[in-house]
Parts: sequence; C-alpha cells; structure tokens
Amino acid sequence: MITAPSGKIYKPTIGLEIHAELKTTSKMFCACKNNPDEEKPNVNVCPICMGHPGTLPVINKKAVEHVIRVGHAIGAKIADFTEWDRKNYFYPDIPKGYQISQFAYPLITGGKIGGVELTRIHLEEDTASSQHDKGDFSLVDFNRSSLPLMELVTEPVIHDAETASRFAKELQLLLRYLGAGEANMEKGEMRVEVNISVSDTDKFGTKVEVKNINSFKAVEKSIAYEIERHIDLIERGEKIVQETRGFDESTGKTFSQRAKEDSHDYRYFPDPDLPKLFISEIPEFQPDMIKKSLPELPWEKRDRYKTVFGMKDEDAEMFVQDETFRNFFEEVVKVLGSDADLIKLAINYTTSDVAGFVKKFADKGIVISTNNFAELISMIKAGELSSRSAKDILVMIWDNGNESPKKLAEQHGMIQKNDPEALEKMIRELIGANPTVVADFKAGKQAALQFFIGQIMKATKGSVNPQVAQEAVKKLLSE
Repeated sequence: MITAPSGKIYKPTIGLEIHAELKTTSKMFCACKNNPDEEKPNVNVCPICMGHPGTLPVINKKAVEHVIRVGHAIGAKIADFTEWDRKNYFYPDIPKGYQISQFAYPLITGGKIGGVELTRIHLEEDTASSQHDKGDFSLVDFNRSSLPLMELVTEPVIHDAETASRFAKELQLLLRYLGAGEANMEKGEMRVEVNISVSDTDKFGTKVEVKNINSFKAVEKSIAYEIERHIDLIERGEKIVQETRGFDESTGKTFSQRAKEDSHDYRYFPDPDLPKLFISEIPEFQPDMIKKSLPELPWEKRDRYKTVFGMKDEDAEMFVQDETFRNFFEEVVKVLGSDADLIKLAINYTTSDVAGFVKKFADKGIVISTNNFAELISMIKAGELSSRSAKDILVMIWDNGNESPKKLAEQHGMIQKNDPEALEKMIRELIGANPTVVADFKAGKQAALQFFIGQIMKATKGSVNPQVAQEAVKKLLSE
C-alpha cells in the first residue's frame, strides 16, 4: 500500500511474464545447434527455423522434459494433453509470420516459487534477435530463431518491486539447479515482462506492460517508476492507457511502445504440422521417474543449511547462490564428518578467508583442495594452529600452490606448542626478570598481562596458543 500526497491509499498489483531459454543440444523444432554464445550471425540456421515453405518442425523432447521437471519442482499440475498453436503476427524476427507457442493447453498450470503463485508455464520457440543501432536500417540474426523458450506467467499477487525481483532471482536459481538453463539476463537468456496496475479501490486498475527487462535491478526500477507514474496520473485526474512500454536504463524511466494486444489479436489456432502430446503415454515423463531425477532444490538446500549446520541467513545464501562455494563446502563436510564445531569453523573460514582470496585472485578460483582445507580446519580446532597462522598458511597456498597445511606449518615453525612444563618454566623466567611489570599487574594494569603474552609469543614465534599462554600467566602471577 502506498499513501499519496492527497492522503489516498493506492494498492499496486504486479504480475510477471518471464521468458527463459532452455539448455538443449538443438533448437526447439529443428536440428540446428542451440548455442546462445555464438558470435557469428546466421550460422546456426536451416530451412525449418528460417521458415521456408514446405518444411516440417519436429518437437525437441529434451525441452519438454525440462519444463515438466520445473513443474514437478514447484508442485504444479502437469498436463496430460497438450498441443502447440500458431501465434500469428508479422515482424522481421518471425520468418514464418507466426510463432509456434502454446495457448489453450499449457504444459504446466499452478505451482509456487518463493510463495508467489503461478498461472501457467508453457513452451514455445524464441524469435530471432534484431539490432536497431545501425543507423537508418536494422539487422536480424536468426541464430536465436526457434531456440526452446519457456514462458512462465504468475498470478497478479505481487505488490512491490522487491518481491518481483526476488521471485525472478529464485526462478533463475531453480533453472540452474535443474540444468534447464543458465538464464543469464545480461545475455538475454532470461527476459522479464512486468504487468502493473494501481488502484485506490478493490478493483484492479488499468494494466500496463513493460517488456524485455534484462536485469534484476531494472525489474525493480521499472516497477517503482510505473507505480509512481500511475499514481501521479490518477491524482491529476488523467486516464491510464493500456499499452506496452519499454524501460530505458540510462534514465530509469519507461516509454510508450505500442497499444497492448489481446489474445484474439494473434488468431491462435492449433499447429497442424505438430502432433498432440499425451504426457502419460511417454515413459520418460512418468511422475516417479521425473521426481527421482530432481536434485535438492534451492529452497530445500537453504533450509538444510540453516537447520542442520546452523548457518546464518547470509552464509546460507552465499552457498545456495554460488555453485563453486556450494560444491566446495559440501565436499569439505564429507571429509570433516558430523562434528558441529569443525563444520562451524569451516563455514567461517570459507565465507571470510577463502571467499576473500577467491575475490582477490579471481583468475585462480578455489586453489586449496577440500582434503587440505579440512586438515587446516582440524588443526585449528585441535589448537595446533593459531588463527594468525591459519591465515598465513592460506596465503602460502594461494601464492605457491596447494600444499599440505600440516607440512607448511611444520616447515615454518607454526605448530603451537602446548607443553605445560616448558611453558611454565618460560613464564617463571619472565616473571623473575621483570619485577616492575609484575608489580604493575598486581596493581591492576592489564597492559602488564599483555606484555608477558607478547614476550611468550615472540620467544616461541607464535607457536603457543595465546589463550593457553594467558591462562598460565594469570595463574603464575596470582601465586
């Protein structure tokens, strides 16, 4: 709810339409290579995806499987009967004069992601990509034409920009976990369209669509701008036009593109060249088989990290979001076992020190092996290494290769020596040689205690546990 300067309370309502390219070997209806990273234009093309007369499309089975797996992951209803339709409109990036899509019978209905309810998910072919920055003409690259494209539509149940952005991020994460697609927005592999209306009554206001948003930040900015624009128009007594708008990232504003089409404008009808599908008749798509193939999902992993390992929200999110750190941590846990203290240390050192080194030496990645890292963590817990020494060993590993932390610690005299008799002898000698400092300690000066600890660490080159040294000094000074 938003309160306007007039005192009126407005309720924004937001629905999302998200297109995501799927990861397959070939395109949706032909054998051309599905390569979103291809730099040469118009090389992954054939008569089918170029819309030549007389050609016949063939359904990509893997693309259908990807969408069905998404449906099972989000608890949606999987259609038994489905078919493809022709969505008729003319634009240079549609060589056939129609797009093969799904209208009346989508593969997926319902389901939830991050608490946001979905209307449907269907499968279609992508369009070619257009370039309009060439002066007085445009260019079309048909490499993208007919790539398998998943379209997801939410219910109009979102009421703020942050929730919309969070939903899109969770969808991206799900697609990556399932291996269905990378969904890189900066590459156009995932495009967000936002439907926004604002009303001061219980009825929906006039809906405006903002198309082809290519970053999460732009999702939030475009929604915030449109909400403000709608409220301003209503407050001034002006009419909101139902239309399609674009978003200019340089200005942070939306701009009018064209009047919004309705479904009847596309004259949908079933594609006569493609067979109807009955999902229950396809052995590989049986629910039990699909469910068994699903990995631990992002929200399941997030919950496990917090409940089983006691991770803080930000630490759990780091591992859930980043595959490199997630896989590293999972392998370290296998080596360390179920010791809660060891795992807690591993979490702390991974999210701080290891992450810091990876950021600093971006070209190297995580260079320490999981076995050596587990060895380092075990040495810290056993009191064999101080925190300072552990950090120094990590520096050595990142600088000179992956060596055994124990071997490095021994070579550089970093193993903490906790021999009580030797430590007591050293402390007594220091006390005898520094009567003035002893007097300061007994007078309540804490700096005196730090003096003795500093002398011990200097004499042992940091090989004594500072906590052990402190307790021993206190005990002997109190005699």
